[in-house]
Parts: sequence; structure tokens; C-alpha cells
Amino acid sequence: MSDIYVFFFKQKTAYEMTLEPFCDKVLLIVNVASKCGLTPQYEGLESLYEHTRDLGFEILGFPANDFAGQEPGTDAEIKAFCSENYNVSFPMFSKIVVTGENKHPLYKFLIEEAPIAVNRAEMEEKLKGYNIEPTAEPEVVWNFEKFVISRSGQVLGRFAPNTPLDDVNLVSTIRVALANG
Repeated sequence: MSDIYVFFFKQKTAYEMTLEPFCDKVLLIVNVASKCGLTPQYEGLESLYEHTRDLGFEILGFPANDFAGQEPGTDAEIKAFCSENYNVSFPMFSKIVVTGENKHPLYKFLIEEAPIAVNRAEMEEKLKGYNIEPTAEPEVVWNFEKFVISRSGQVLGRFAPNTPLDDVNLVSTIRVALANG
């Protein structure tokens, strides 16, 4: 079993758990935020989840307030926002830190395993256009960065936040992972 399954989190129901219940599933791990220009990605994430969860696919949402204070709410507020605005049914966890010295061990692991995000340069340019200085590689660059995890817990790909959910590389990585059952 890969190291990815040993990290502890709080789920929105407030109990602690590891990712072990998701062992043998393909995962898309995403750091999310409710007040971001990319927040409408929740709609696409939910659609992807609805169409693939029966194939052994899970999306795991990890709210983070690391970027411009775009996830200020409490766990209850975040859960209500996601439910009311995007009908989110995929697992959502309590807020964590995804950048810097205090980043959650899961994100330390993900970044070590996949230090380069596809489409990062494009995202950095977009941020600079808003006068926002991007984080230094290999840190997560912004909200909605995506990591694809195999059924055995290996990081198969990392995609910058601006990567659309229908991106050929992202879709291909997920399909290949689902086919390798």
C-alpha cells in the first residue's frame, strides 16, 4: 500500500480518517476554494464525479485558504456553499494548508511525487496579469490544482488550476488509470 493512505484528515462530518477507504480507487485530489474565479470548476468536478464514480473513481476536495483568502469560511459554511450552489456529492474534507512550511503531509507527499504541474506556466502568467506573484515551483500555484492518483496510490499526474476538466492530458490520465484495474 502506498504512503498516500496513511495521512489523517477530518472529513466534513468532523471525524478523523485516512484515505485508506479510497484504496483501489482512482482519485482526483483537488484543493478547492469558494471565493475564487475558478470556483465554477465545482460544476465540472461534480459532473465528472457523477459520470465516473461507478467506475471506481473518487474526487476528494480539500478546501484551503492559502491563496488570497479565497476560502475564509468554516467547514459548515463551505459544505453548505458547495451543496447549495453546486450540488457537490463527492467527498469534501476539512480545511488544510497546501503551501508553505505548514502544508499538510498529504500535500508534501503529492508535491514530492509530482513536482511539476502541467499548464503551470500559463497559470503563472494569468496570476501575474492580476498582479499576483505565483508561488515558487514546486509549490501548488493556486486553488483547484489537480492530482491524479492510481488505484495503487501512485501519483500519475499533476495539473495546474487552469487545466479544464476536459483537457486531453487530464482525461487521458484518468482513463488510463481507470482501465488499469
